[in-house]
Amino acid sequence: MADSTFDVVSKVDKMEADNAVNQARKEIDQRYDFRGVGASVEFSGEKILLKANSEERVKAVLDVLQSKFVKRGISLKSLDAGEPYASGKEYRLEVALKQGIDQEHAKKIGKLIRDEAPKSVRSQIQGDELRVSSKSRDDLQATIALLKGADLDVDLQFVNFR
Repeated sequence: MADSTFDVVSKVDKMEADNAVNQARKEIDQRYDFRGVGASVEFSGEKILLKANSEERVKAVLDVLQSKFVKRGISLKSLDAGEPYASGKEYRLEVALKQGIDQEHAKKIGKLIRDEAPKSVRSQIQGDELRVSSKSRDDLQATIALLKGADLDVDLQFVNFR
């Protein structure tokens, strides 16, 4: 019998992210406390640019954006918000979307699987994802439960379960 496998990936659905940004933009346009402060949200592929006339206002815009991401089912672990910085008369904040599992986190997940998963489970790093294999599907499901319960800094999805 062949090995069963699944892939551990970290991806953000672009359409859901775009919808969350559009909802945040609509809320910011309508809310009274954002009138006259130059608050805006712009999405360009990988980065989201937040603007406002004060540091507190740009952080409030970030809070609105984060709430929309949660409502759309996107984990906040996939957002990488920087610090607000002054740019002329306005403050800006760049938020990047994390795509893929970087090498450091992949090694940490691989070590966790080696140490705590059932012994028949093996993992290997393939680019920005991890392939996990075993003869037993039950062991793979136990590994998925282990990774879901682990406190990692990456939003994980489990795909291609075969």
